[in-house]
Amino acid sequence: MSSRFFATGSDSESESSSESEEQTVVQSKSTVTTKVFAFSDDEEETKRVVRSAKDKRFEELQNVIKQLRNHKKIKDISKVLETFEDLTKALQKSQKVIEKEGGVPRFYIRALVELEDFVNETWEDREGRKKLNKVNSKALTTMRQKLRKYNRDFEAKIASYRENPDAGDDQDGAEDDRDKSDSDDDDDDEAQQQKKKPAAPAEAPDMKSQFLKGGDSEGSDDSDMDWPSDSDSESSDSSEPEGGYTNMAAKFLKKTTAAEEAAKAARKQEKKERKAREQRREEEEREMEEGEWTEVQRGAPMAMEKPKMFAKGTEINHAVVLKKLNEILAARGKKGTDRSEQIMLLAELRRIAEENNLGLGMTVKILFNIVASIFDYNPNIATCMKDEMWAKCITYITEMMDILIDNSNIFVGANVLEESEAIEAEPFRVRGCILSVMERADEEFIKMLQACDAHSTEYVERLKDEKKIEVLVVRLQKYLEERGTSQEICRVYLRRIEHVYYKYDYEHYKSADLIKKTVEQKVEEGKDGEEEVKDGEEVKDGEDEGKDGEVTPQEKGGQEAKDMVDGEKQKEKTAVIMDKLCKYIYAKDTTDRIRTRAILCHIYHHALHGRWYEARDLMLMSHLQDTIQHSDVPTQILYNRTMVQLGLCAFRYGNIKDAHNALLDIQSGGRAKELLAQGLLMQRNVERDPEREKIEKRRQMPFHMHINLELLECVYLVSAMLLEIPYMAAHEFDARRRMISKSFHHQLRVSERQPLVGPPESMREHVVAASKAMKIGDWRACRDYIINEKMNGKVWDLFPEADKVRELISRKIQEESLRTYLFTYSAIYDSLCLVTLSSMFELDGPVVHSIISKMIINEELAASWDEPTQTVVMHRSEPTRLQNLALQLSDKLANLVDNNERILEVKQGTSAFYTRQGEGRFGRQGKERHQGKERHQGQGGYHQQQGRGYQGQRRDRGDRDRDHRDRDHQQGYNRQQDRW
Repeated sequence: MSSRFFATGSDSESESSSESEEQTVVQSKSTVTTKVFAFSDDEEETKRVVRSAKDKRFEELQNVIKQLRNHKKIKDISKVLETFEDLTKALQKSQKVIEKEGGVPRFYIRALVELEDFVNETWEDREGRKKLNKVNSKALTTMRQKLRKYNRDFEAKIASYRENPDAGDDQDGAEDDRDKSDSDDDDDDEAQQQKKKPAAPAEAPDMKSQFLKGGDSEGSDDSDMDWPSDSDSESSDSSEPEGGYTNMAAKFLKKTTAAEEAAKAARKQEKKERKAREQRREEEEREMEEGEWTEVQRGAPMAMEKPKMFAKGTEINHAVVLKKLNEILAARGKKGTDRSEQIMLLAELRRIAEENNLGLGMTVKILFNIVASIFDYNPNIATCMKDEMWAKCITYITEMMDILIDNSNIFVGANVLEESEAIEAEPFRVRGCILSVMERADEEFIKMLQACDAHSTEYVERLKDEKKIEVLVVRLQKYLEERGTSQEICRVYLRRIEHVYYKYDYEHYKSADLIKKTVEQKVEEGKDGEEEVKDGEEVKDGEDEGKDGEVTPQEKGGQEAKDMVDGEKQKEKTAVIMDKLCKYIYAKDTTDRIRTRAILCHIYHHALHGRWYEARDLMLMSHLQDTIQHSDVPTQILYNRTMVQLGLCAFRYGNIKDAHNALLDIQSGGRAKELLAQGLLMQRNVERDPEREKIEKRRQMPFHMHINLELLECVYLVSAMLLEIPYMAAHEFDARRRMISKSFHHQLRVSERQPLVGPPESMREHVVAASKAMKIGDWRACRDYIINEKMNGKVWDLFPEADKVRELISRKIQEESLRTYLFTYSAIYDSLCLVTLSSMFELDGPVVHSIISKMIINEELAASWDEPTQTVVMHRSEPTRLQNLALQLSDKLANLVDNNERILEVKQGTSAFYTRQGEGRFGRQGKERHQGKERHQGQGGYHQQQGRGYQGQRRDRGDRDRDHRDRDHQQGYNRQQDRW
């Protein structure tokens, strides 16, 4: 409605409006509607400008380049990458314009050069790269690769620009300043338009003179006090749409003079200049700060002002410093407290105390508070400490340890009350526990490792700090051995054990290998010396008797090797250290947790270094397998890790059954990764609580303490193969055959379901293929599937003594393949020659003889040895295949009869009944089991209270049968005695 009203341009009741005027108003309607709502001078009229395609595309490119420069200033590399991709897309859109103009514009080449320099500088700044977060670090690598590839298309132009970068500055400046000049040009155009508007009526004086009285153009500008006549108002109303007013709103708006417009333009110009000066000043400050940003602290500002240390002229003494210390600590833990400022204040207070020689007691007390403030700097317990705070923490703890070790007159302890502290005079007594500080620092170190990406350089850099932690723990151990209690010594011993138990002593392994080679070499030299003596002249008996005290070359070599072994035993530091620390804890500890963890770490260390019997005996004597379920979760995780390492040690020793039993619980459920705290498993139908997930993440082991899960699974599957395949061959037709390893059977079933089985690729496929080869007695194919280059790289080379492990596996495969062959083909052969078996499986004759003898003794093989001919004679007491099938059919029929009887009982409603032969609903197989169950029931059973029920009858009948059997046995024994 408002547009119609303002578009009419004159009063509807005016009688003097002519037909030509109406036509003029209608024609001007389309031009006026765009300015209907211009009610204020502050809202400037917009002017439509027709721009070329080149200007549009180049402006789009310049806007993207401007964004790119802004992101580079704040070093937001992820945004730089996104903007660079937008820039390349914008250039693709502008290809037609660029082809017409003759090539890529120079300002675009300059942007590429600047971006390349920025990426190179950031990449070369190694310290700055370490401070980047994960997203920016990844974006920097991607940006560097993409930019290198992209700049290959512009190599010539980039090279020419780098040779003479100032050649096109005028053009570049014009392109860059185009945006800045646009607003100024718009202002100038508007000013010129406003100047032209009052002169518009003068261009048509004849037309205006027809409607104005006296032809005076100023006749319409009457003052407010003068009242015009009707004709004047009519003529003015009809002439105003064609004159200075473009709509009815402009007629009633306040008119601005030229002075006001000039002042307004001056104010705008001043505002622009002020804004430009502020931007230049901010850029200069950023350059001076070298791109560093100040992080805004979260939370409300501190309620109190920053306290001054001491007023001028104040005497610095213990009371004043303690008062100031309490003032600083009073703000600790409050919501608005600036934690970094609190640490700075405490450090400044320590400096003042040292300058005024207030004693070491005051210094230690302030150091305790500084370290506690650093621990409180991060309020979230789930996140780790920052790098700079960690460096400060280690520095202060080291200084504290230096003071406590060098000065025996300082006593610190958590049991020292604040009232009983002695800071002013020796001996100093300070409240604080250095052991708790060290334990908290160790926990923070573990959290920092958990927060790092395990495959990044950051993790390696952070892991280097473990040496500092170990040095501090060793120094604390020496300090507490002199001044601490037995419980504190046990705690620090456990802390050191947990830093040692999982590390393999490679120096010991190398020295042991060197000792073995040296011993063999010395023994060989001794044998050569003896042979030379025998080949030479004969030695007289008298000379031999005179040389009884001399040492032969063989004895000399053995003695040197023994001395070398004794020397290396002294150097075997980790084993000696673990033995010493753990035995002290076994004797002195009063808590179950520390002792349990020490035992588990000791077993783990034994198993890691191949001391199988020590590790096994310690595990059996501790009886931890019976009580571990009552321990806390971290201790249960340590128990799982120990059992896994024990199984790997048993496998290296050739104890396949022990290895399988140790790994069974961890591998059977498919949750080895979670049970060993090496990662979280996503379960399908289980939703994790966020709090519980955070707790589980805090329990995860650092990456350098992980056990290789693929190695673990391979050892378990190979152990199961060596046990399961001979067992399956021995009980091929047994319907009640049990499974030794369910996961191994699952892998076999998965392989059998596949319609087309190709060559093995993964570790599991190699084990399955080896199992199929062992079934048919092809031990060479089985060995080749288990031991090859691919399996060596994935699994076997990870063992410390890889060659020995491979030899052991090869020998075990030969032995178990022999047993499988005998179980499979014993029903076919009447006899087997020992020499043939030995050559077939490439085993020594005594080894084959031993294996077959054990099978005969354990009643696994019905055969006997024929010693003169060295053959194994089969007795054929085992049922044939047809007999086995008949036995299976009879068992199934018996089960079917029992099921039918149970269904009949349910229908008739009877609980139990027996026939004359003593058979009932339990069937022939369950009769004796039911009798045994009733025989072991209490004397006050329900059936016995009812009188001589069926249980009593069955018991009487069983007693009579037993008496008859005993009498028959006694009579037979007596007849045998008489025959003798």
